[in-house]
Amino acid sequence: MPTAFRPRRLTMSTLSILLLAGAASFAPLAGAAAPAAAKPAGAATAAAAKPKLVVVMVIDGLPSEQVQRYRDQFGPGGLRRLLEQGASFSNAHQAHGVTVTAIGHTAVLSGAYPYRHGIIGNNWLDADGNSVYCTEDKRFTYIGEETDAHDGTSPANLRVDTLGDQLRYATGNRSKVLTVSGKDRGAILLAGKTGTAYMFMDKTGDFASSTYYMQQHPAWVERFQAGKPQDRYYAKSWKPLLAEAAYADDAPYPEATTKSPNRFPFTFYSESGKPDADYYGRLKTSPAVDELTLDFAQAAVEGEQLGSNPSGATDILGISLSGHDYVNHAYGPESRMSHDHLQQIDRRIATFFDFLDRRIGMDNVLVVLTADHGFSNTPEFSQSRHIDAQRIDPKPLLEGLDKALATRFGAAGLVRKSMLPEVYLDYAAIDKRGLARADVENAAARHLLAQPHIAQVFTRTQLEQGVAATSRLGLLMQRAWNRQMSGDLMVVPSAYSFFGSGTSGTTHGTPYNYDSSVPLLIMGKRWIRPGDVGQYTEVVDIAPTLAHILRVRAPAAAEGRVLVEALR
Repeated sequence: MPTAFRPRRLTMSTLSILLLAGAASFAPLAGAAAPAAAKPAGAATAAAAKPKLVVVMVIDGLPSEQVQRYRDQFGPGGLRRLLEQGASFSNAHQAHGVTVTAIGHTAVLSGAYPYRHGIIGNNWLDADGNSVYCTEDKRFTYIGEETDAHDGTSPANLRVDTLGDQLRYATGNRSKVLTVSGKDRGAILLAGKTGTAYMFMDKTGDFASSTYYMQQHPAWVERFQAGKPQDRYYAKSWKPLLAEAAYADDAPYPEATTKSPNRFPFTFYSESGKPDADYYGRLKTSPAVDELTLDFAQAAVEGEQLGSNPSGATDILGISLSGHDYVNHAYGPESRMSHDHLQQIDRRIATFFDFLDRRIGMDNVLVVLTADHGFSNTPEFSQSRHIDAQRIDPKPLLEGLDKALATRFGAAGLVRKSMLPEVYLDYAAIDKRGLARADVENAAARHLLAQPHIAQVFTRTQLEQGVAATSRLGLLMQRAWNRQMSGDLMVVPSAYSFFGSGTSGTTHGTPYNYDSSVPLLIMGKRWIRPGDVGQYTEVVDIAPTLAHILRVRAPAAAEGRVLVEALR
C-alpha cells in the first residue's frame, strides 16, 4: 500500500527537497530502498546483455482503468501479452497537475516535471501575451509539406535532455533514436534533442520529418510515401470488432452533432469524392491513424535497421498512437467507440510484436507501454450517475474576475490574459497603481473560489514560496508550474468538471485520478520480472529505469526512481 500523505507546512529548503525527491513523496517506503536480493549464478551474464531495441509506446489519452476493464477481451499477442509477460503497474500516474499531451509525452523519457523541463502545456503565453505552441520553431519547416507558423518542427522549447540523448552520448551517436506519431508533439518530445521525429501530416496523410532533423528524407521514407498507404481506407468503414454483446456495458450512444456522428459504421470519405485533407482528417478519429503509425514504425525498423545496429549499440523506437485521444475527446472513454478503438489498437500492436519477433526476436527487445494522460467522462455521463459535472465556460468566468478586481481596486484590466488553468495578471498595471501584488492575487483567488465548480486556486506568491505543496493536489500543481513561463494563478476545477465552451465531448487536464492514472507495462524477458505491481509509480520513473538497464546516465532533470521491483 502507498505511504499515506501527511500535509505539512514547507520552508523553501523543504520544498526543494520535496520537488527533487519527485516520486519519493508518494512512493511506498517499504521496499523502495531495500537492498537488492542476492543474484543466482548466471544472472550476471543475463544482465550483461543489453536490449538490441527499446520500444517505447505511448497510447495518447488511454486511462489505466480501460486497460483493466477490457483486458479479458484483448487478443493473445498485444496488450494481453504485455500484461501477462511483463510487469504491470496498476497504480501508475502522470504526476503533475496539468495532464495534457505535450507534458505527458515529455515526462516519459525526460523523467522530469514541467517546472524543470519547460513544456507547461500544449500551448502557453509568452511575456508579450502571444500564444506559443509547445514544439513550434519558425526556423524549420516540414520536408515536402506546407508548414504553418505554429506547426511543430523542433524540440527547441524543451529545456532538458532525454534518455535517448543520453544513450546517443554514451555510444558516440551510434545508437539510433527514432520516433513516430500522429501528432508532431507526440513524436518530437519523445525524440528529445538528438533523436529523429516523424509525424502524420493532416493535409496529405503522409509521415514527414522537419528540417531540424535533416534536409531530405531517406530513401525508405520516400518509398513508404510513394505507396500511399493512407489512401487504402477510402470508402471503407470502421466497424465494431467484437460481437454486439461485448459492448453491453458501454454508455448509450451520445447525442450526435454535425461534426461527430455517433454510430457505427464510420465511413472514410470526403466531399470531393477522392482522398484529400477532409478525408485524412477523418482517419485521425479512428483506428486508421494508429495502423498507419505502426506501419511506418515497421518501415523504420527495416529502413534504419533498428535493433540490428552494426555497432551492437541499443536503438530506441518511440511510437505514439494518437487516435485514442481523438476518439475519447469526441465520444468519451465510456463510449462504445472508445471501447472498440482500444480493441482495434490491441490487435494491431499484436501484429507489430509478431513483426519484431520475426525481425529481431522479442527476447532482444524491451517494450514499455504507457499513456500521456487519462480522460474525464463526458459531463452528461457523469450527471447520469448523479455527479455534479459541468463544462465551465472560460469567457464569463474571466470577465467576472476582471470586473470583480476592478470593483475591488478601482482599476480595470488587471487580468492580462488567460489560458486556463492559468491566468496571467497585469503586474505592470498593478505596480503602477501602487497595489500589492499578493493582495490582487488573493482577491482574485477568493473571487474564483466563490464561483461554481472551482475547487482550488493557487497564486504566484504561494507557488514561489512553496506553500502550495502541502497537499497532494498542491504538489501536483506545483510541479506543473514554471516560474518563468507559467501564469500567476493556477485554477483547478472541481472533480469531473473542466474548462470548455463546447456542448459535446470531453477532455482531460486536471490533477484528478481519472486524468493522471495511466497504464505502465514493461516487458523484456531478460530484464523484467513479470507480475502485477500495485505500488505507487510515476511515469517519470521510466527514464531512470531504462537508464539503469542500458547502463547509461539518467537524463539531467530526471526525478523518478528505478523500478527495482520489476527487475530480474
